[in-house]
Amino acid sequence: MALPAVVIFAVFALVPLVGVVALSLTRWDGLGPITWDGLNSWARALADPVTLNAIWVTAKIMVFSFVVQAPVSLLLGVFTAGRQRYRAVLAVIYFVPLLLSSAAVAIAYKALLDPNFGLGPGLKIKSLAQDWLGNSNLALFVVVFVIAWQFVPFHTLIYQGGVRQIPASLFEAAQIDGAGRVRQFFAITLPQLKYTAITSSTLMAVGSLTYFDLIFVLTEGGPGYSTRLLPLHMYLTGFKANDMGAASALAVILVVVGLLLAVLLQRIGGADRSASQLEGL
Repeated sequence: MALPAVVIFAVFALVPLVGVVALSLTRWDGLGPITWDGLNSWARALADPVTLNAIWVTAKIMVFSFVVQAPVSLLLGVFTAGRQRYRAVLAVIYFVPLLLSSAAVAIAYKALLDPNFGLGPGLKIKSLAQDWLGNSNLALFVVVFVIAWQFVPFHTLIYQGGVRQIPASLFEAAQIDGAGRVRQFFAITLPQLKYTAITSSTLMAVGSLTYFDLIFVLTEGGPGYSTRLLPLHMYLTGFKANDMGAASALAVILVVVGLLLAVLLQRIGGADRSASQLEGL
């Protein structure tokens, strides 16, 4: 029964991955003949200071994005899990940013943050009329904000589903014992969302390794190299610098880092296939 899925996975995932690994050991400009280059492509990629900077920028965006998205998504997920009608309406409104393409979101924010014709000058608010995307100290935080704005709804939906799986009897028993809402949140909601949090955190961490279109349209990796993530650096190395060997090496690094992060988060969470989210029942 699983054979069709295994075949599809092998054709569209494993075979291309093997091809990228093989290509990382060659020298190719994307048009001419492919020549064997051994580990020289890896040496070029890893010796490039821009690569080290891209890794550092990727790590910062991963951490900052998690710090912003995780608590906001959790609180919104718990809030929208209520059965009141107005919460259902708010849940739909919160979900709207996820329906937009990353390129469209980037174009919209690029226009809103324009220091001459954007939201700040239009409303005559000096604090908003800054060169948000041209200042290397601000651009990274703008990118983190835009990423959070677009993807918090997705993780909110994950937490909302997790909260609605928690039996109401647990909260009713807590109320009888005199526990308030805050106490219920920390004693019941958070522990029961353990595996939901692991799933959400894994998607946040691995997703940070795939941001490309939003940042490419919003900042193109600038100013300088302040927002040049590893995926964007890989693209520019392959299609702008015409070094497909080094770009393939960077792609392999992304895959390995993504797998390590996923395994690490699963290990930290102590996930067990036979365990239930509803612990203690």
